[in-house]
Amino acid sequence: MLGPLPASAASSPLHDLERKLREEIPLARAMDLRAAGYDGQTLTLAAPLPPNINDKGCAFGGSLASLMTLAGWGLVRLQLQARGSDAEVYVADSSIRYLAPVWGDFGAVARPVEGESFDAFFDTLQARGRARIGIVCEVPLPDGTAAASLAARFVAIDPARVRGAAS
Repeated sequence: MLGPLPASAASSPLHDLERKLREEIPLARAMDLRAAGYDGQTLTLAAPLPPNINDKGCAFGGSLASLMTLAGWGLVRLQLQARGSDAEVYVADSSIRYLAPVWGDFGAVARPVEGESFDAFFDTLQARGRARIGIVCEVPLPDGTAAASLAARFVAIDPARVRGAAS
């Protein structure tokens, strides 16, 4: 499950995202975060248990929260890049539920909240220079249930549009 992306993915948006996260966010590097998959609507990030372990031998809750937050942020970032936007992405708010311990390597899968779309998000971003979208993320267990879930709103701000509006 873990390990660097294959050489064939060396110049893919997914590989570029992994590199950006690991180079610019020290926590992602310390967690040994890996980009595991992207299908255009969902992003999966992964991390091994050893650097994310707690005193009980399972995954540290802060690592679960961080991986889910980074997966949500990364999904929005990939969507922006696909449309040629250099807008900045921020997490506006989030809520996390811890449902079960994680005893091995883990991943986080992010997708838009049901009923929200990136098309509407980009229409708003183009019209106003800023937009928000709801993202849900889960850390799945081997049996398919969720060990943790995050519901968050991410905001994108086009700095050129916002600065231009303020002048």
